[in-house]
Amino acid sequence: MTIAHVVPWRSLARTGRRRLAAALCLLLAACGGESAPSPSGAPTPTGPGPTPPLTPPQPTGPLGPLVVGQMYTDRSEFVEYTPGDAPLVLVAPHGGALQPAGVPDRSCSGCVTVTDANTQELARAIADTFQVRTGARLHLVVNRLHRRKFDANRDRDEATGGTRALDTTWLWLHSAIDSARQRVAANGGHGLLIDLHGHGHAVPRLELGYLLSAATLRQSDAALQAAGVMNSSSIARAATGTRSLADRGVALLRGPFSLGGLLGTRGVPSVPSPSDPAPLVGQEFFDGGYNTGRHGSRNGSAVDAIQIECHFPGIRDTAASRGAFARTLVDALLVYLERHYGWVPRR
Repeated sequence: MTIAHVVPWRSLARTGRRRLAAALCLLLAACGGESAPSPSGAPTPTGPGPTPPLTPPQPTGPLGPLVVGQMYTDRSEFVEYTPGDAPLVLVAPHGGALQPAGVPDRSCSGCVTVTDANTQELARAIADTFQVRTGARLHLVVNRLHRRKFDANRDRDEATGGTRALDTTWLWLHSAIDSARQRVAANGGHGLLIDLHGHGHAVPRLELGYLLSAATLRQSDAALQAAGVMNSSSIARAATGTRSLADRGVALLRGPFSLGGLLGTRGVPSVPSPSDPAPLVGQEFFDGGYNTGRHGSRNGSAVDAIQIECHFPGIRDTAASRGAFARTLVDALLVYLERHYGWVPRR
């Protein structure tokens, strides 16, 4: 055992006593002793100050539980979602009119900023008509922003034009669509998404986009079937799993019970369809976009997707035209939903 040699306090020189006292103070401080008083006499805080309140993050999707028929919006009220109880989702991405001064215009290379006139109004007419006809509600997702500010049918960077404040708008939009698809899958297993647009091409007809190019559509049914192109379409699930065996494969693309076939028999020209199987060489054609690819069944989704590009005259130019087309489209969709998905309205 080592015995420390104790030196009497009085025997220390004055300088030594001062040094020893300072060392003892440092030792007490290191062991968590009381801090030295501040000049005002109040103890000096040794820990961190109070944590400032956090700003809650913006929700990146509709917050549940969601009620059928009740409209929900993101915090900025740029996007709205009304949940439904039918296996049908309707998205209107390019009909918005809002141009908030605080949101910069999109200026990315190749950005398209022209709006699809009256497609928001057409989407609402279709939703209302569907409810009147069936007593059920489709899922409705509407972008309210002008395309100059936000493109709701593009990947995030092009959609926002680099405006990071719109990232949550983009996330909310696609979360709303995902929510609709999940509800469709939970209620009936399978369903259909319509991405509604407007075109100004020379030929006045509906252009139905399945993620298949005009050049692909110009091939024969036999060639398309042999190549298995329907597996890479936005209706891949229905093309192999429709309840109607006669409509599987290419028949669902341009047969009599395809959407183009059902619309054609009701007086609305469409491509592809039995009477107009493909655009001719040189004719403009929209074959589907970001939403059709992301939310359709090409990648295994339970929900198929079709992009409908509507011409202007007689379809979306006036309230009367929109009402008439809404009735025709709903009539065709009810046949489509029953034949291919087995869904029949309760009333």
